[in-house]
Amino acid sequence: MTFSLVACDLERREWGVAVASKFLAVGAVVPWVRAEVGAVATQSYANVLYGPDGIDLLSAGSSAQETVDRLVRADPEREQRQLGVVDGGGGGATFTGSDCHDWAGGRTGPCFAAQGNILAGAVVVDALAETFRTTDGPLAARLLRALAAADDAGGDSRGRQSAAIEVRRLGAGYGGNNDIMIDLRVDDHPDPVTELARLYRMHDRLFGTTPPELLIPIDHVSAELAGRLGSLGFGGEPARALVDWAANENLEERLHEGLVDPIVLELLRERTPQG
Repeated sequence: MTFSLVACDLERREWGVAVASKFLAVGAVVPWVRAEVGAVATQSYANVLYGPDGIDLLSAGSSAQETVDRLVRADPEREQRQLGVVDGGGGGATFTGSDCHDWAGGRTGPCFAAQGNILAGAVVVDALAETFRTTDGPLAARLLRALAAADDAGGDSRGRQSAAIEVRRLGAGYGGNNDIMIDLRVDDHPDPVTELARLYRMHDRLFGTTPPELLIPIDHVSAELAGRLGSLGFGGEPARALVDWAANENLEERLHEGLVDPIVLELLRERTPQG
């Protein structure tokens, strides 16, 4: 009743899972991720213990295939289960039990495992795999494009309800104190994959990063900042006013001393079109 993609980007050191299903709050069940260790998707009468147990096995040095083998071997109901794993080195493995509902199956390749059950057909998993293989960019963007391609190919044969994405990288979480880079869920929606992509764009705008060479020296735009921020009630020295306004708008992750993120300036201009 679900299709998922477990993947990593070894160059960016990112691991993640994207999933969609005709199932309420699928993100609370399927994805399990730990930076530098690996990722797991557990589905089809999901054995939720596959998630934490799989991460522990990967953390102890098991490969993706060894992790899958050990998890299903210990499960008397394994023929109803489906599982995808990517390890810390980019190895991928997938398992589909013989009692999973048609269509059910999976594909693997370098840095990914794609799988699904109760799907419109094999074309859904093929779309996951091929789109991931041929798409560039950050891992989250690639996962979402693959999820959309699979959804367009027919997705869950019963319909749509929820979707989720989780991506982790060491130090990439809010405040730099954890590895939770992306953790977004659409729990109940008529078009969850599209809605998930919208949330990702919003998340990236608020919490994404701009290359250092594109940051603007604050003295190049100080007059504009003073005018626009003042019109919003944030007066005084522009650098201090910008910090106060950015905190009010949840943009504190895009602040840089002596520099202005162009995304922050773009958002400020949107808030003050006549400024």
